[in-house]
Amino acid sequence: MLWCAEMRWQMGEQVRGLDSQAESRQQLLQDVADFLRRKAEVEQEYSRGLEKLSERFSAKIRGSKEHQNFRKDQNLPSPLNCWYTILNQTRQASRDHGALSEIYTGHLALRLMHISDDVGRLARKSKEMEQQMQDELLKAISEMQTAMKSYQTYRIDCLNAEAKLREAERQEEKRSGGRHPDPGGSPGGAGLDKTPRRTSLRKVERLLEKRQSKFVESKLKCAKARNDYLLSLHAANAAISNYYVRDVADLLDCFDLGFHLSLGKVLRTYLAAESRAQASWQQGLCTIEGAVDALDPLGDKSRLMEANPAAYCPPVCFDYQPHEGDEVSEVRAEGPLRNELVSRFQHIQSRLNAITLETDEVNKTLKATLQSLLDLLAVEEPEALDAFQGCQSTESLKSTGSDAGGKQALAKRRANQQETESFYIMKFKEYLSGRSIQTKLQAKHDQMKEAIEKGAAVDRELARALAKLCPSWWRAVFASSTSMDSSTKVFFECQDLKHR
Repeated sequence: MLWCAEMRWQMGEQVRGLDSQAESRQQLLQDVADFLRRKAEVEQEYSRGLEKLSERFSAKIRGSKEHQNFRKDQNLPSPLNCWYTILNQTRQASRDHGALSEIYTGHLALRLMHISDDVGRLARKSKEMEQQMQDELLKAISEMQTAMKSYQTYRIDCLNAEAKLREAERQEEKRSGGRHPDPGGSPGGAGLDKTPRRTSLRKVERLLEKRQSKFVESKLKCAKARNDYLLSLHAANAAISNYYVRDVADLLDCFDLGFHLSLGKVLRTYLAAESRAQASWQQGLCTIEGAVDALDPLGDKSRLMEANPAAYCPPVCFDYQPHEGDEVSEVRAEGPLRNELVSRFQHIQSRLNAITLETDEVNKTLKATLQSLLDLLAVEEPEALDAFQGCQSTESLKSTGSDAGGKQALAKRRANQQETESFYIMKFKEYLSGRSIQTKLQAKHDQMKEAIEKGAAVDRELARALAKLCPSWWRAVFASSTSMDSSTKVFFECQDLKHR
């Protein structure tokens, strides 16, 4: 189907979008790292060298694909906007000193390398989870298509059985219409034809009964297949809605995990170094600070999805496709279908309650873990500015990379971050899987509940009608019924007392 191909194309675009975002961010981080390294080399060249450097990277950004995707009247992504602000501020620089060179090539370079590693690792894990969720979605669609084909097959069988039944009825009517006495025949001749005619009539009656039974059986199988198809259809639609409305956005959040915060922390360190080195640069630094404060993961996610609507727009929901003139478009629970559907409903309700409780618990753990991880990422690193201890002269500045205690503290924080991140990813994957199952079960649960309520009402109305038309018959039905619901039985008991 065309929509299946379009959905697969969308999923491919989403996976490629993650790869593109990861490459873009790593390129951004690489550019920032290169910028800081080159800036340290040209610190002594003052304004001319800094202006040349800034222009070089500005031209590179102007030709980038990410820059071209946004018009001038649109807001740029907050990390890219920070990068623009730094370059504009750099054009105003006229001098620098050795402490800045040490900070650029030491602590900040190490942090940018860590962030680049984090981006690559999170992109890989987010891509794996996105492909897993896509596979689950495609599996739900495949189950729906299989149910649809089964329904179509049983529908054709039902129509064939009905046609054969009608043919047998026509034969029976034809033979019944031909049974009349021969006015010109003799009594002896009539007696000779009587026995073969009875045999033929019995054969026709047996054939009619056999085809009637076959038709009822085929009709029941068709109804069950249609119910399965409708349930799978609603489950597939619910899975699609859940994936496009919630899973995609959550996966982008997972991909963004800590990036803005980590980059903001690097830029804040850069700000602190610059502000202590050059008071005259304060106006430019305030501009950069505003850009860093504006780092907005949610806003950047919205910009990304708005800039790529073809990849992130949810597709149209599946519509029920009746086959061969079938006019039933909802799950039915009347008559013999009721008990089987009630049993399935109770089983799904039990599963739904269990998975809802489990998903809620996982979500609580997930939120607590996320807060812990963000707290670890936001912790201050005072050792990054140890070079500015004492006076501001470049002769008295110390190297930030020589403090063994600072390196140990950084390594410990790094290990804690990665451990918490791994636990978060595990719980996030568990939460996505549980929520997907919960969504599909909820869709089936709602459809079954509505069908059972409608079926019970139809059965009660039918019982009332039959009781009024044939009191003796409904008493026999009441005495022999084992699948009648409680409200219908109460009605029958009242009718029985009234007639007595």
